[in-house]
Amino acid sequence: MLDSSGTIAPPLLAVEELHIVASGKPQRTLVEGISFTLNAGEVLGLIGESGAGKSTIGQAILGHQREGMAVTGGRILFAGQDLLRSSEAQLRRIRGKRIAYVAQSAGAAFNPALTLGEQVVEAARVHGLMDAQAAREKALELFRRFSLPDPKQFFLRYPHQVSGGQLQRAMIAMALCSGPDLIVFDEPTTALDVITQLRILQAIAGVIREAGVAAIYISHDLAVVAQLADHIMVLRNGRRVEYGTTGQILHAPAHAYTRDLLGAERAGNRPQTVQSETATLLTIQSLSAKYHHQPVLHGICLNLAKGRTLALVGESGSGKSTLGKVVCGLLAADAGSMKLDGMTLPSTLRQRTRDHLQRIQIIHQIPDNALNPKLLIGDQVDRALRTFTTLDRDQRQRRVMALLDRVGLDGTIAQRYPHALSGGQKQRVCIARALAAEPELIVCDEPTSALDPLVARDVLALLRQLQQDTGVSYLFITHDLHVVKEIAHDVAVLCEGRIIRQGRVDEALSAPLDDYTRRLIEAVPQLRQDWMAEMAGYTASSVSKAAPSPLRAY
Repeated sequence: MLDSSGTIAPPLLAVEELHIVASGKPQRTLVEGISFTLNAGEVLGLIGESGAGKSTIGQAILGHQREGMAVTGGRILFAGQDLLRSSEAQLRRIRGKRIAYVAQSAGAAFNPALTLGEQVVEAARVHGLMDAQAAREKALELFRRFSLPDPKQFFLRYPHQVSGGQLQRAMIAMALCSGPDLIVFDEPTTALDVITQLRILQAIAGVIREAGVAAIYISHDLAVVAQLADHIMVLRNGRRVEYGTTGQILHAPAHAYTRDLLGAERAGNRPQTVQSETATLLTIQSLSAKYHHQPVLHGICLNLAKGRTLALVGESGSGKSTLGKVVCGLLAADAGSMKLDGMTLPSTLRQRTRDHLQRIQIIHQIPDNALNPKLLIGDQVDRALRTFTTLDRDQRQRRVMALLDRVGLDGTIAQRYPHALSGGQKQRVCIARALAAEPELIVCDEPTSALDPLVARDVLALLRQLQQDTGVSYLFITHDLHVVKEIAHDVAVLCEGRIIRQGRVDEALSAPLDDYTRRLIEAVPQLRQDWMAEMAGYTASSVSKAAPSPLRAY
């Protein structure tokens, strides 16, 4: 890239032969010999399976390593300054001001004791970039840009009072508020529905284009990365597998692993056909629910048959996760009834028997919030076995190893703590823990959202096989319509807490469609570079017709 004098300007960021290891016996190499450069206004996509080193590289650029990790070689030059050899005081002057980070788990990144507005403007205020009023106006502008409801009221909310998708958008606004030179996006749209994701991708692209911001976009979703990245680096086991322009990676991949990733993105499997006459397991009648006096669900009526999967889809804030919590007894319904296998299901956990608790399990959307950071992974899976089985200690240990193996994890994971695992590995632990109780119904709240395509494909195959073997039923909450078609027999579409469409997947997601369902389908990213450009008029016409969701707390 040429500077104003016509000479070749040095890159904004240069990573040279980066090596990162994790302590232990034996010592594990997490990142090995990674090198790349990035100029202002350019976007590099980092793609690879869970545990490939994507997030480790992104965090190292901010001078941060998780506990037990160490940089053993290489340099990270930002505007000529070696970040790996900078003092903590020097790094603090850069973090949040010139380099910003958007974490994968917004729920774990926000302080629950501070309002969202306080946290969004914090970096700009601490670095003296703007006064309180200017910072607040900048935050409100970003809230509006990211389609967050009632920005002034949203500014005053606490993290627990907004949906996961809204919290993720607030985190992106927090990173942008101080006007950084480089942003590391670590799975920034993982928690978002497809309509909101399209809006956010277009907003991110606009910021990069208008401000000349450089970005590293970490994701397991090639279709999303293809809309933003100029170049893509494919990683596996901490090593670079392939690097090239986005067009080269999509259309002429040189490595078999890259071709496998592309194949997983384009593949589509259907669950085994189950007769619709199967006996009903869960019946929901006229169910309504509130959260802090705010209506969330309105007159929900659903039937889930034994051995079948019912998917719940809709925008962030539509009430999907709230319905899952009501089914699990984590939130009491305001009206209506639920029956499990013909017997009335009490509204709250305190009213439910141990049998109820065993028969209904949940896989949470955010594994960081679901796992105890102070307990070993093996102990957390074992706890379900101690609670719901009569197995002795040796039998439980063997069962823990079998469960971890069944979800694609090495047995050594049992002796690690959650912080030592990648996001995808932690989600697989949550799946293993749910399976330990051998339930009849599993509420799956975005269980594959943190997984790369290859691992997600295997997990979905596992869930299908488990259903075939045991007859377990799934209430599957997701914003990914590709996943719906791979896992679900039936689907219900939620919009602002109401079911507007339901039926068998092939019928409910086929024409003729209502406007809202059509928008959901059209907003699913396509694995080609020009897809978002073709959708440029989409948010200005189709999406804008949708009434903004009211601010809810759930």
